[in-house]
Parts: sequence; C-alpha cells; structure tokens
Amino acid sequence: MLLKPWTIISSHVDQSYRVFTLRHDRARSPRTHQTHDFYVLESPAWVNVIPLTAENNVVLIRQYRLGIRDMALEIPGGLVEDSDSPEEAGRRELWEETGYREETMIPLGYVHPNPAIQNNRCYTFIARNAQPTGHRNQDEREDIEVVLKPLSDIPRLIREGTITHALVIAAFYRFYMEYLPDMK
Repeated sequence: MLLKPWTIISSHVDQSYRVFTLRHDRARSPRTHQTHDFYVLESPAWVNVIPLTAENNVVLIRQYRLGIRDMALEIPGGLVEDSDSPEEAGRRELWEETGYREETMIPLGYVHPNPAIQNNRCYTFIARNAQPTGHRNQDEREDIEVVLKPLSDIPRLIREGTITHALVIAAFYRFYMEYLPDMK
C-alpha cells in the first residue's frame, strides 16, 4: 500500500510564545477517512555548532535547563532569527555563548528535531580553528560555563550519559559519520 499525505481540514494558531507557536490542525486519514486533532509546535529553525580548536578540543557549554531541571553539557546553539541564515546564526551563537570565533564554518546538514509535533529544522555546523576573543555576549536568560574537552572524549561523554541532549548527540553523529572520515 502506498502511503498518501493526510488532508488538512482546518488549521489555526492557538497560542504564540517567544520561541514557538502552538498550532491546532484537524486532518483526515487517507486510509480510514477519519478526522483527528493534532497539535504542532511551530518554531523558527535552530542551529548547533561544534566548535573545534586548533588543538582538537571541543568548546562545550554547561548550563541549567529548566525542562529537565538539571545542568546540561551541550554545544553552542540557538534560534535562527529572521534576518539570519543558519550559518550567520551559528556564528552569532558561538560568539554570544562562548566568546569564541571560528576561522571556517562547515555545514553538516540538518535534522527535524521531532517531526511528529514540530515543524522546524536544526542545522549543524563545525566551527574550525575556534579561538577565544576575550569576551562574550550572553543574553539575560543565559548563565553559561564554557568547558573545553578533547574531541576524543566526546564518544565516552555520550556513552556515559554526560551529554544527553538529543540534538547534540545527532550533531556529533553527523560529525563522526560524515566529517571525521574526510579529515583523515
């Protein structure tokens, strides 16, 4: 049986917040012809950056995440603003959160964070030869600690559960599968 797209019967915004909009869709299944309600989080694109120093250290950030009510070890990232390309947003987030600037920004593609309930993409970049500038520009919602870890430690940090953010793990998967083999 060849799957077909569902028919959208109605769609409207229920509520809008700073980083996402809640959309309510009513859709009909092409297989059963029944209609169902769905809720979608509409969000701008996101960006993640894997910053690598010349010494092959990864510039990570540690910050408190209210969703899990705990600290998280991550890579720099954030929203792609309307005036930005994903690459420009990656450069901005890298500097704002860590104070580092890159020599080269290399795209690794994108993933859909959760296509069942979200409509956005998360782009990943490698920031090669990242160097500290001496200052950063965190926003008022960020309390960030910059942490340097050798690139060779990343698989262990993921395996041990020190890095648990799914989009960060997806970024490193892309790095290890697509980019690292080309470095050798």
